[in-house]
This record gives sequence, structure tokens and C-alpha cells, in this order.
Amino acid sequence: MILPIVAYGDPVLKKETEELAENDPNLKTLIADMFETMYKAKGVGLAAPQIGKSIRLFIIDGSPFANEEGEELDPKAIGIEDFKKVFINPIIEEESGEKWAFQEGCLSIPKIRENVIRHEKLLISYYDENWKFHEEHYDGYAARIIQHEYDHIEGVLFTDHLPPLKRKMLTKRLQNITSGNIEIDYKMRFPETKKSKLL
Repeated sequence: MILPIVAYGDPVLKKETEELAENDPNLKTLIADMFETMYKAKGVGLAAPQIGKSIRLFIIDGSPFANEEGEELDPKAIGIEDFKKVFINPIIEEESGEKWAFQEGCLSIPKIRENVIRHEKLLISYYDENWKFHEEHYDGYAARIIQHEYDHIEGVLFTDHLPPLKRKMLTKRLQNITSGNIEIDYKMRFPETKKSKLL
């Protein structure tokens, strides 16, 4: 089932989330719905707060970042074509490597993309959808997508990483998103209208 994505300005996007219980009977359905919602919106990641659930869960499918055949291979994209994962109760244990800038966007903040500086590498521990524990290293685009989605479950948006002047320049555009005054091609829920709509 395709769920409405919560728009910028909704308080759920700024809350720190709660851990999931292993015996949650709705988890498999929720994960399937999140993937369906993410694909409909053409995203590469989706965190539970973005569908209004304040829990420590996010999903990723980095395949859109994979270079098309014939293009020069970007070293940061190595392995991203097979990077489809579910992260439950994750903890970023360590961030390392050089910091690098990349234009990020967000399904909750449509039509705004800005350079965000993040660490190149990370170590993360998490449970997968079968409640198997993992502790893994990631770098490049994979690390960036994880960091972006992890921020969501910590109540942080990519716009929070921007310099104050840049955030001020985006104020009007962000207000338009909050009020639903934007054209999109996927289902969203806007806090100021308290309604879901697809424009």
C-alpha cells in the first residue's frame, strides 16, 4: 500500500524516534508498504518518520545511484547497484574519512536540493527485517544515504546541515511545502492542511 509522505513542518520529522520491538506483528507489512511508497516517489531511501511513524526504522535501495552502462564508473558508487537493505534500531558507531559535499534532496522536502557535507565512511550496527544483527562498514554513496536516513530517525533534516544564510534563503520555499503549495507527483501529507493530497 502506498502511504502519504509527511511534508516539511510536521512535528514528527523533528522527533527522536523509539526502538522497535522484535515481536511487532505489523513490521513485515510496514516494510513492504515503505518500499512501495519509496519506489512510487522515486526515492533511494525512506525513514519511518516520513510516513508519520516515530520509530527507528529506515529502508534503502541505492540502485538509482548506479552508473548507467557506458558511463565512467564513479568510485563512490561501487556496489550501490545491489544496495537494498532494511535498517531496524540502527546505531552509527563511527564516522570517519574525508568529508565531502554532495547535492541531497528529500522526499519530505520536494524540489529542493542543496550541498550537504558528510563523512566518507561509517560503521553501523543494526537488525535486518529478519532480526539478524549486523555490524558493517560503508563508504561513498552508500554511507551518505545511510547518514541521510539515519538523521531522520534522530529528528534531523538535511536542511539542518546548511549554513544559516542558506536556510534563511530557503524559508519561503519551505513554507510553501508546509502549506501544500507545491506540485508533486506522489502522495503527501501537509501539516498546515492536515490532509493528504496528490497534486
